[in-house]
Amino acid sequence: MTELDGPRMAAASVEAPTALVVLLHGLGADGNDLIGLAPVWAPHLPHVEFVSPNAPYPCDMAPYGRQWFSLQVRTEEVMLEGVRQAAPILENFLVGELARTGLGWDRLALVGFSQGTMMSLHVAPRLKQAPAGVLGYSGALVAGGLLAEETVGKPPVSLIHGLADEVVPHAAMPAAEAALQAVGIEVESQSRPGLGHGIDEEGLGRGLAFLQRVLPQ
Repeated sequence: MTELDGPRMAAASVEAPTALVVLLHGLGADGNDLIGLAPVWAPHLPHVEFVSPNAPYPCDMAPYGRQWFSLQVRTEEVMLEGVRQAAPILENFLVGELARTGLGWDRLALVGFSQGTMMSLHVAPRLKQAPAGVLGYSGALVAGGLLAEETVGKPPVSLIHGLADEVVPHAAMPAAEAALQAVGIEVESQSRPGLGHGIDEEGLGRGLAFLQRVLPQ
């Protein structure tokens, strides 16, 4: 199986972290993209280690960057196949990171952007043990109707999405929220007026507040 790795940022105030945040980047980026969130949040989460793995495959829509799965065909069937193929690779990485740090699943939060959010929302409810939470920016839930049959755990979820998103339509957020809530997952959501496919200061603040709430100190 493909082994993932990427840039890391150690916990700011302790030698041994008491929680882990895994940052999952979007299509055509790599781990260096989202590790930039770590220095913003670290002063407020001094006990947390951050890691931002590079997705397993070269991007097939650009001459650089990585992807979790191809988005050349965006039918639900094809996207579901892609996310299912990438899911075991991501889960294997998470298992390894928790073993390395000696932390339990309840001390792990997933933070995704765009395709990274798609991966997070697919994997988290299907893990044998639920992580502490999922923070998803500008993403979508692939094949949300399958959750009724496949949900194992119910980690809390926070979704943040720009109303002017030109890449992943804002309508993906309420659709994901409804599907997650239908299986009993706690969801909070925020729409950001005027924001395109990105993360703004307000979204960073809301994300930090969520992580502070769900991660143990």
